[in-house]
Amino acid sequence: MNIVILGGVAAGTKVAAKLMRQNRNNNVTIYTKSKDISYAGCGLPYHISGLIPDKDSLVVNTPEKFSMLTGVNVKTEMEAIKIDPNRKSVLFKDNTEVTYDKLIIATGATPIVPNIEGVDRSNVFTLRTVEDAVNIKRYIEEKSVKSAVIVGASFIGLEVAENIKAKGVNVTVADLADQVLPNLFDPDMAQYIKKQLIQKGIRVVNGAKLEEITDSGIKTTRGDITGEIVILALGVKPATDFLLDSGIELEKGAIVVDDQLRSNLDDIYAAGDCALVRSVLTGKRAYSAMGSTANITGRILAKALTGEDIKYRGCLSTAVLKLFDGLNAGRTGLTEKSAELEGFDAISVSLVVDDKAHYYPGSGNFVIKLVADKSSHKVLGVQVVGPGEVDKIVDTAVTAIYMGAKLEDLDSLDLSYAPPFSTAINPLVQASYVLENKINGVLDSFTPYEYMCGKAEGYQVIDVNNSPTIPGAKFVAFDKLEETFKDTPKDAKLLLVCARGRKSYLVQNRLKAMGFTATKSLEGGVNLNDVKIKFAGAIPPQEVRRVKALGCLQDKRYPDVFNVRIITRNGKITAEEQKTIWEACEKFGSGEITMTTRLTLEVQGVKYENIQPLIEFLNERGLSTGGTGSLVRPVVSCKGTTCQYGLADTFALSEKLHEKFYVGYHGVTLPHKFKIAVGGCPNNCVKPNLNDLGIVGQNVPVFDIQKCKGCKVCQVVNSCPIKVAKVVDGKLSVDPNECNNCSRCKGRCPFKVAEEYVPGYKVYVGGRWGKKIAHGIPLTRVITSEEELMDVVEKAILLFRDEGKSGERFADTVARLGFDYVNDKLLNSKIDKAAILNKDVKGGATC
Repeated sequence: MNIVILGGVAAGTKVAAKLMRQNRNNNVTIYTKSKDISYAGCGLPYHISGLIPDKDSLVVNTPEKFSMLTGVNVKTEMEAIKIDPNRKSVLFKDNTEVTYDKLIIATGATPIVPNIEGVDRSNVFTLRTVEDAVNIKRYIEEKSVKSAVIVGASFIGLEVAENIKAKGVNVTVADLADQVLPNLFDPDMAQYIKKQLIQKGIRVVNGAKLEEITDSGIKTTRGDITGEIVILALGVKPATDFLLDSGIELEKGAIVVDDQLRSNLDDIYAAGDCALVRSVLTGKRAYSAMGSTANITGRILAKALTGEDIKYRGCLSTAVLKLFDGLNAGRTGLTEKSAELEGFDAISVSLVVDDKAHYYPGSGNFVIKLVADKSSHKVLGVQVVGPGEVDKIVDTAVTAIYMGAKLEDLDSLDLSYAPPFSTAINPLVQASYVLENKINGVLDSFTPYEYMCGKAEGYQVIDVNNSPTIPGAKFVAFDKLEETFKDTPKDAKLLLVCARGRKSYLVQNRLKAMGFTATKSLEGGVNLNDVKIKFAGAIPPQEVRRVKALGCLQDKRYPDVFNVRIITRNGKITAEEQKTIWEACEKFGSGEITMTTRLTLEVQGVKYENIQPLIEFLNERGLSTGGTGSLVRPVVSCKGTTCQYGLADTFALSEKLHEKFYVGYHGVTLPHKFKIAVGGCPNNCVKPNLNDLGIVGQNVPVFDIQKCKGCKVCQVVNSCPIKVAKVVDGKLSVDPNECNNCSRCKGRCPFKVAEEYVPGYKVYVGGRWGKKIAHGIPLTRVITSEEELMDVVEKAILLFRDEGKSGERFADTVARLGFDYVNDKLLNSKIDKAAILNKDVKGGATC
């Protein structure tokens, strides 16, 4: 049998190889438009970051190797332009025409590129082939790209964002939809994912329709977004334009096939991204542009062609995504929203559960949303986010849905358990228990989406955490329920909120037993919901403390007005950022901006109710608030880069310090605040030695005294600004302990005594401004590499976290431990970073 296959990536190569294994007498030929076949399209983003350094490793088989292994003929760079079903022939762009007995179309899909101005610019890319990934990586590296815009917040867009961010590039993701991962996750889960992305330093702008690509970025309906490189990740469309006049039935460009992958025309089949499949749950036609679907349907097609009675059961749009280290997301089946649209009596539950035994090192949380049909209890879908193996939860749900399982069928599954791998009751099973309780009326709750939509309006928020957590809410201890609510009307609308949702359920159970009839538990608790209380009058102290940790300091003249600090990179911001801050100041504040001593900008006069809108406004535009609390503070530096005396590139160094220690350590609590300052030369314009850690640029002289002529008027002596250079017994003499390594004497000696210098950094530890001034003490060795400098700074922060006492400044820690001890620790010792970061540390900073 002469079988022609158009397309050679996933479906095409899978069906070809299986056909030959089924019957070696087949004559199978692949014709593909590309130079490559059988490449790992899903691995392309990871080549951009360098995680997969060798592009060739993404090519599973070369045409030659594939032919040798399978016996399939492979013809590359052959683009089909027309098929003739009557003559059973295919015409190619080079005018080659071939005939077939069976034709399999597996041409895949092509990226969607909008018809707008600027899409043909040299800095605009799509990602579909190995060559695309190589070109993006090369462009970023050769152009030293610092900012990127990803247009599209679906799976491929967010994967590209993660991998470009890993190269040290500032990334903005823009999408027309009002959420990330549209149609894949429900709005509440998408909102949780968006928050995690923002915390990881990704700027996310939703509701932004792309209008034009310019030389500086993109224009959207939400304003201009700057970026030196633009990646279009707007999805894909089936590569089927050449079939428009063929008579093959198409729907939205995809080939309509039956459950054996047959088209409407005799002897023509299709599989992969160019073809439709069916949904297991609805039976309706569906589009699943996934490598997994392509491989599965390719194998089924081959078996059906060789006589087996086999049918494709359909897909669930299952997908899993690594967003960042420590953040994964997965989904399968229907979202709650899509289930409702499909006519199901949809009901869901959202909960936060341990991903493994809570006491096991490295344990974390899963955020799970489980969707079922309320009347039949059939499982319809699951969405899960967390640092662990979310695919385990998704794949278990996939199996359940394929088997037509009800929630109760999950209850007693003998799933694997050991503390390093799971909880004793599997997280998905826990979710099914809770959803059963909800369906049966045992649990009365609001979902995070219902809370987002305002359904809890009119309910009194009751804080049932272990300790008061929600500012402005009524706190109730578990053992004081009867006493607290003895005089409360039994029909009072009470919204019970805890950390995750479990304790609020237990409280609700107790209150029901006491006769209360209108309580609601908030699913996911404060982990999944932004619980807000409207305050009448003065803001409670605990809420003042909470917003202060976000960089919002109360204006003592007013009960509800704050000044909000916006973080800069050592005082440097772009013109676009200036415009944003000005707009924020006008929109949310008093119209005035001040500058702090740590080079943050402070928006004055922000009313309490405007704090969160202001923060969200800034976050969407790549800016953040902060700079308070027991944390590493924003890094400040002098302008040594441009100063005539500058010895170090302070702008570049400060930005690296800012990124690694202010941003990278932003969740690490210290005994007190920790301030870092960088001076470009020993003039000490920003007083590095009055900070917890100060860095001063150095040029350590290596004097060639043998060349000294003992001149009566020594130019080195004359040029020394601090007068430590002298001529003693006819030779130049400079005490290295007194020299401040400013290099003003460089090149001054006509006999070349002062020509050679070693660049480096002097590090001061234990300085302090404020009520009790302390001058930092320099480490006993000048650091001569940036790599070692970053290591020393990190050691100092970790030493402070490990051995500092709550409430004491680093200067006090150094004095208590002794400088010699600290010096040795920072220059010579190793520090157990993981152990120190796992410690429980209480901060003592009050401002």
